[in-house]
This record gives sequence, structure tokens and C-alpha cells, in this order.
Amino acid sequence: MPLDPYAQALLDLQQMTGFRGFDTMPVAEARAMMAARMADVPREAVARVEDRTTEAGLPLRVYWPESDAPSPRPALVFSHGGGWVLGDCNMVDGTCRSLANASGCVVASVDYRLAPEHHFPTAAEDASHAFQWVRAEAGRLGIDPARIAVGGDSAGGNLAIVSCLMARDRREPAPAFQLLIYPVADSACDSPSYSECATGFGLTRDAMQYYWRQYLGEWGDGRQPYASPLLADLTGLPPAFVLTAEYDPLRDEGEALARRLTEAGVATTHRRFDGQIHGFFHLGHIMPQGKEAVTEAAQALRRAFG
Repeated sequence: MPLDPYAQALLDLQQMTGFRGFDTMPVAEARAMMAARMADVPREAVARVEDRTTEAGLPLRVYWPESDAPSPRPALVFSHGGGWVLGDCNMVDGTCRSLANASGCVVASVDYRLAPEHHFPTAAEDASHAFQWVRAEAGRLGIDPARIAVGGDSAGGNLAIVSCLMARDRREPAPAFQLLIYPVADSACDSPSYSECATGFGLTRDAMQYYWRQYLGEWGDGRQPYASPLLADLTGLPPAFVLTAEYDPLRDEGEALARRLTEAGVATTHRRFDGQIHGFFHLGHIMPQGKEAVTEAAQALRRAFG
């Protein structure tokens, strides 16, 4: 279907201002621009927000929803997108607040270490550690340890499913659910959607290839399942909700991941937002479908946790 008119307006504005992509500028400049763009996003009030640090030195930001539901609550451990290179807890602060209130979950946002300073699998190990820490601290956080999901968007979606793979492979306590928002799933960057959406829709094929190079580094191997979960054995993983966008280079690998999860016996729901572009999930303040997507993600969490 045609591009969503709000997405089209955003793309037109980017073209008018001469924005050429975060991959075309130095990392420090790209991070500063990303932070500035998200600084004015509206933020819902929540009951409480606390910045925590694990014993290993990993920062997290924890949100308690405005709800009178009794403790212990379910929880979501959320990893932000940004190609493993950009972003932090501030970037997704508005989304995490909205998810907490709409789902009734305590949300723990993970400030994982970024590339190129830290190559694969550092970010994945941080996401895995964050889940295990939240589970270990469940009593102090007012969380039910049996009802903790992992989630994330784009590169964060990659980290969420990889943390499930790590828990299974290491015989550690596993997440109860996974919320995968247009997840990065394959380093090959060669699906039909990479050709159809190579340029002109915000995230480009060149940008994704750049992000993969930063993440994998000189010693990385993109064909390892902890890098490209589409290549992994997906049996034994928790139920999943997978969201994709029509005009997104990542569309096909996200939808292939949903199919492979289903084939592996994992209860999986897939939702494609036709007419939408990569990144819209965080843009509900300017795109109605972004707000709708957050609502659907929260409903998936509510269904998963009863």
C-alpha cells in the first residue's frame, strides 16, 4: 500500500533539511544528533523511575507503571535500537514509559555497551546479563520472576532473541516471552526488502551494512547464530510477538524469523504495519500508527502474562 502520509511527511522533511543518514557522519556526531532528535518526545508520567547499576557495572533504567495492580508485577527487559552504535536509555524513555503504563509491566531499559568501542558479542552479553539481573532482583523490584519478558526494536530486537538463545544454550533461567520490534536477524543484508527499500525510506541498505561492520568488527562473524538469529536453532524459545514494517529493509528477515519460530514450535504472532517505515514505533507523537503499535505490543504482553 502507499506510504503512510505521516511517514511520507517525515521523509520529505529529512530530504528538505539535507539529512543523509547517521552512517554518513562521525559516531560522536551521530549520537549527539540522535539524542537531540529524541529530547523533545512527550513522556507519560509513571509511578516511579529509578536508575540502577548491576554488580557488573551495567546501567538500567527501571519504570513502574501508574496502575493499582498488585505486586508482584510482570516485567519487560527492553533493549533499544540504533544499530548497536547509537542510542541509550534516554532515547527510548518515552516509549518505555508508554509500554509500562499500557502493559502494566515494570520495564527495565538496558544501557548496553555500544559499538564500535565494544564489538560483538558484548551488547548481546549485556542484554543477557540484564535479564538475569532483573530476575535475580525480582523480589526487590516487585516483579514476578516467572513473568519476565525480553524485547527490543531493531538491533535491540536482535539482542532480545539472542538473550533467549543464550539462556537456553547455557541452561539458565529463560524469559517467558519475547517482544521483537522489526528485529535485525541476518547479517547477509540480501533479502528482497533490502533491494526494494534500499534507499528513500529512512533506514537504508548502506546504513545497515555500516552498522553490521561496526558491531562485528575485525574479529566478528556475522554468520554465528548469536549475531544472526535467523540462522539459529530456534526450538525451545519462549512465545513471541514479531512486528514488522512494510517499507523497511529489515521487513523480510523479521517475517522470516516469525515463520522460523513458528516452524520450530514456538507460539508466534506476527503483525506487519503496511505503509510504515523503520523507526515508527518510537514516533507515536507524530505518527498515529506508532502509538497504535505500542498499544498492540502492550496488549501482546498482557495476553502473555494473563
